[in-house]
Amino acid sequence: MLRSQENGMPTLGIPNQSNDGETRVNLAPDAVRRLSAMGVSAILEAGAGELAGFPDRAFSEAGATIAADAKQAWSSDIVATIRPPSAREVGAMKEGAVLISMLRPLVNHDLVRACAGRSITALSYDLVPRITRAQAVDVLSAMASIAGYKAAILAAAHASRMFPMLMTAAGTATPVRVFIIGAGVAGLQAIATCKRLGAIVEAFDLRPAVKEEVQSLGARFVQFDVEAREAAGGYAAEQSDAAQARQRQQMKKVIAESDVVITTAMVPGKPAPRLIDDDMVRAMRAGSVIVDLAAEAGGNCALTKPGETIIEHGVSIIGETNLAATVPYHASQMLSRILTTLVSWIVKDKSLAINFDDKVIDAMTVVHDGEVREPRVREAMGLPPLRAPAESAGQREAAAT
Repeated sequence: MLRSQENGMPTLGIPNQSNDGETRVNLAPDAVRRLSAMGVSAILEAGAGELAGFPDRAFSEAGATIAADAKQAWSSDIVATIRPPSAREVGAMKEGAVLISMLRPLVNHDLVRACAGRSITALSYDLVPRITRAQAVDVLSAMASIAGYKAAILAAAHASRMFPMLMTAAGTATPVRVFIIGAGVAGLQAIATCKRLGAIVEAFDLRPAVKEEVQSLGARFVQFDVEAREAAGGYAAEQSDAAQARQRQQMKKVIAESDVVITTAMVPGKPAPRLIDDDMVRAMRAGSVIVDLAAEAGGNCALTKPGETIIEHGVSIIGETNLAATVPYHASQMLSRILTTLVSWIVKDKSLAINFDDKVIDAMTVVHDGEVREPRVREAMGLPPLRAPAESAGQREAAAT
């Protein structure tokens, strides 16, 4: 257990990540007092919240320490970032500290090794399990909701047609047709936003269970002759190449009739599945729009250029990779609530207490005590299975009885 040497309270460090193009901050000023009540002191690198609308003054007035450089934030007992830190930044952390971030451990193996080398306890938001209690710390869902909303707004801004039906003296403008691929959190929010804007919305998902959710939002659920598959945790399962080819063939007609296509298909730890090829884009009407929410993972559209908006065959293809960061104020408020909740689960009596009896903490912990303990990460890194699976004290007691 770690304690701050300064006042007996663990410290929470928030580095400034704006140099990496990040506009969000994962701590808001109103959370500083709540942390203090838990026995945690907040240390923010100067300027960490400026781009989100939270000046240093607001944090200092709430009781946080503003550090002139990054060193003090990185040497805290707990360090929380939004983007995954580099191995070099992990090297600035104190041994045995806690790192909380979106680590992407299935692909960021150097980062995982760096954490293990310094005995960092690394908790990754992208390993939050799909259980009820975990909803309070589900960063992926929170940010996906923002991304789905913003995807609809961007589509409306770039489309050559207005979304709602308008009847005027100059004639009637027919509503835009929107096709949304993937009805997870982002897809459902995109459906809701497009419907509010007045569009006719259709949606497709490999998981038949989401049909009712799509219909409850006023959209039509499109069904193709493909195998419905669902992976553990409620995610859509990865398809075979042959299944993807059949799906693309059936999807081509719907896409050609759509004015806007919003794609959200992602597979954790793997490149995004390619669902839209060049011929499908070519078949769309000039002035149509594709918003590819999987751009950061390579894109669902073969023509997507991550981080760019391009026009191909008369179709605008939007490949923004961090849409949540375009709404930094509200995104930061969500991140702050999530971080505050998570800290309350790992700090007890002014000391760090990582409790693996907590299913959420157990699932999120990638590295602890110098050991990579998450089985999927070990497999991805080519490490042998642990001799004895990491188990909590509660599990051992249950086994003993």
